[in-house]
Amino acid sequence: MKKAFVVSLLVMFGILSCQKFEELNINPNNVSQTHPQFLLTGIEWNAFQVEGANPLFASRMIVQSDMEHPMQFYTWERGGFSAYDELRNIAKMEEEAIRINAVNYHALAKFFRAWYFYNLTLAFGDIPYTDALKGEQSGLYKPEYDFQKDVFTGILNELADANTMMTDDPIAGDIIYGGDSFKWKKLINSFRLRVLLSLSRKENDQDLSVKSKFASILASDPIFESIQDDAKLVFINQVGNRYTEFNNSNYGSNRYMDSTFIRRLQERKDPRLFVYAAQTKNAKEQGLPINDFNGYDGGNPIAPFNEVNLKAIAGNVSKVNFRYTTDPVCEPHILMGYSELQLILAEAIVRGWIISGDAGEHYNNAVKASFQFYNTYAKDYESYFTAAAAEDYLQEPLVRFDIPLSNDEKIERIITQKYLFSFLQGGWRMYYEQLRTGYPSFAYLPGQTPPTRFMYPNSEYLYNSDNVEVAITRQFGVGRDNTREIPWWLKN
Repeated sequence: MKKAFVVSLLVMFGILSCQKFEELNINPNNVSQTHPQFLLTGIEWNAFQVEGANPLFASRMIVQSDMEHPMQFYTWERGGFSAYDELRNIAKMEEEAIRINAVNYHALAKFFRAWYFYNLTLAFGDIPYTDALKGEQSGLYKPEYDFQKDVFTGILNELADANTMMTDDPIAGDIIYGGDSFKWKKLINSFRLRVLLSLSRKENDQDLSVKSKFASILASDPIFESIQDDAKLVFINQVGNRYTEFNNSNYGSNRYMDSTFIRRLQERKDPRLFVYAAQTKNAKEQGLPINDFNGYDGGNPIAPFNEVNLKAIAGNVSKVNFRYTTDPVCEPHILMGYSELQLILAEAIVRGWIISGDAGEHYNNAVKASFQFYNTYAKDYESYFTAAAAEDYLQEPLVRFDIPLSNDEKIERIITQKYLFSFLQGGWRMYYEQLRTGYPSFAYLPGQTPPTRFMYPNSEYLYNSDNVEVAITRQFGVGRDNTREIPWWLKN
């Protein structure tokens, strides 16, 4: 028995010695291959998160009363490249999709690439695009920066490819549309229209052909048809799946509503005020009803922060509505929705990009969709967002679209409606819309105009200095990595 056991060990050792050491040293918990559906869920979850307070400060919606917040006072400097971490996950999903010929996951990888690169280029200008994410496979750890025009061209090409590639097959692991590939196709094309309208200052650029591409999408590709098509993340009351701002203590003290945002809502008798803001302390003590517009006020975004603090101590400043931090599911977060699309179409008609259609009809549809959203998801506020309430709101003097208006006035009303629906929904989108159109106006101190970009992160100067310096020089001049330099997309 003993001899047989020793022989068995020798035979086993001989067999194992013929195998490569690497094959024996594989960590079963660190697999190199997986089905792309397991990557998709996390990618969706991260992409659809609420972007939080910083864009609210910059877009004149909230203020801070204990410090001069750099986003509020337009004194920010460097941004970050953390989006490239998400793009690495997307690159892995794309790799796995190609490996098993899972076409719809490949299409979604192209969509999410476009989403992140779009936001990156709006934030900075020129960015690494063509050579980005090639470190692991090609050893290219210092990517060159692409011209912003080329980045936009690449984004539009990737979205067009995603639309063409998407099949009718269901998509496992999809927490947004439950695997409905046709709804993803609608989102891809609706987002293409957003990207194209972002380039309204380049409408005469023959290389881009933004107007003809816009019209072609409308003529031949599916887009959102109702709020049922909204690309939204619905939160659930489970650990790790709750609303992004739930239990965020930063809203508990020293953070208040912006008076200019409150005033715009009051002037239009906009009931979304009741959803976004809490009544002032004095209004509550006086017993004013929730729908009394006089029961709300905010802090001056350009006043010294102590002035806001004193006003708050006096009980005359509204907090952000506690529903955002106390309700674990609150409301879904919309990456892009039907309401926005309708306003995009309205603006395109006003600009002459579409020769048929009624801008007013699209505008009204957008407002009704916004009201329908809050009628569905704003608990205890449903009565303020009925169909009848939407019709009444559309007759307010500063809201109406069925009166004589210049094209500039029409665009102002369109962008204002985008703005009023973007509280903890739009992220930085409305700030960039303001840079593009000038609407709505943002209050600022002399010499502190709204920045037009973020400075590149310090890490680029440490690890990719030659390429970042080339990009800065060709865009703005030697050493001019400043927040108020004008990137290509904002130049007429």
